[in-house]
Amino acid sequence: MKATWNGKVIAQSDDTVVVEGNHYFPDSALNRDYVTFSNHKTSCPWKGQASYYSLIVDGEMNADAAWYYADPRPEAEMVKGRVAFWKGVKVEA
Repeated sequence: MKATWNGKVIAQSDDTVVVEGNHYFPDSALNRDYVTFSNHKTSCPWKGQASYYSLIVDGEMNADAAWYYADPRPEAEMVKGRVAFWKGVKVEA
């Protein structure tokens, strides 16, 4: 699977986990050249607290376009150490 935004590959891996229709990529598959800090957080009733990354490609920012669960609840352990995308990031094979 490949996650792209603004013409750049943000993450690529053959090892994704699909949860609720979202592909969660291993954290190690993330291209850190395009990732920056975000202090945005949300809460999921069964996965726990999500933290976010923003993306910067060619000077354009896509705020809070990637999320991860640093310490997911036990029932969501399969997403630990993984990152998912939204906000226009294309995820395709």
